[in-house]
Amino acid sequence: MSETSENTAVVIVGAGVAGLVLGNFLLRKGIECIILEKHDREYVEQRQRAGSIDSRGVRMFREWGLEEVLEGDPVPEVGNGYWIDGEELPLAYDKDITRDTLFCPQQVLVRNLTDVFLRGGGDLRFEAADVSPEALEGERPRVRYRDTAGSTRVVTCDFIAGCDGYRGISRESVPAGALTRHSHEYGYSWLSVLAEVPANPLGIAIHSRGLAGMLPRGAHASRLYLQCPADDTPSQWPDERIWKEMAARFAAPVPAGRIVDKRIVPLRCVVYSPMRYGRLYLLGDAAHIVPPMSAKGLNLALHDAEVLARAIIHRNRKGDASLLDSYSDTCLRHIWNYQAFAAWITELMHNAGDASYEGEFRKQIARAELARQVASPAANKLFSELLAGVN
Repeated sequence: MSETSENTAVVIVGAGVAGLVLGNFLLRKGIECIILEKHDREYVEQRQRAGSIDSRGVRMFREWGLEEVLEGDPVPEVGNGYWIDGEELPLAYDKDITRDTLFCPQQVLVRNLTDVFLRGGGDLRFEAADVSPEALEGERPRVRYRDTAGSTRVVTCDFIAGCDGYRGISRESVPAGALTRHSHEYGYSWLSVLAEVPANPLGIAIHSRGLAGMLPRGAHASRLYLQCPADDTPSQWPDERIWKEMAARFAAPVPAGRIVDKRIVPLRCVVYSPMRYGRLYLLGDAAHIVPPMSAKGLNLALHDAEVLARAIIHRNRKGDASLLDSYSDTCLRHIWNYQAFAAWITELMHNAGDASYEGEFRKQIARAELARQVASPAANKLFSELLAGVN
């Protein structure tokens, strides 16, 4: 079997949002990089996940001259609705703050980032099998993989960016004990459903039967969420039951459509520290998970990518590795702030509904907190701004 060796500045493992954003940033500054992705392009561009880019993320793309990646199928933010037992909460969204927020299906963002990267001459290799980061503590680490022809390739580089998700090989390449895992598991999950129907009603319903959500994934598709026991399986949720439960929790008719995907999503918070080992840097889900209630996972990945890109560019131009040395601390400060919000909003919205998990006392506390947020003009404004990003 043949083996080919080559060199580059950065190897990026994973062609999700974090990897593609980092690759585009480096490419625009003339820094060589290679993106390795184990799946084919069609699979990558059809993955359905987060769909909301907050104001900071939109501004970031504009500042880097990449606003075009937000074009295509995004749905402008129009403000979510929130219901408790069928009664809508009177939230007053601040349009000046939330006007830049976009509902942008992940597959649209990934498709656009891929197009821009390849059009700019970027090196993106799909179907890279058996990816193996090596020599992480050396001055020149390397990544070994098998190409579509079955040949082994070894890419030597300055840095490796692990952007291959929670179950990817990047973090698994770090020796045991080098990273600390901080986590919290909730006692319930979400049934996540992709349906070919516009999101109407648009928003989140809090109900004694559990939380429900209906949110856009393009003009003619929606992502539905139903709170369920942690040990539920998709087979327990036939299509008819899903639509019946959505209508019950929203206490209103919900338009039904063809369901194309359903899966159980565990609710958990996870942070790995530090977010680097030697010359390997972890980004996005490879380093941290937030509950989907907070809608912050994609935006954390964007932040990680920009911090690492600026650090690599600074080192390349100035010969100064200080920003790389502080990468983990810089990101973790931001991540723990988002984790605090994620834990607060997740517990508040779920405790206010189904009392079978945390009890009636916590339910009444959560509902009192929601009432306080709505009654206070200042708190209402803050609460509305935070919830505007929920997707």
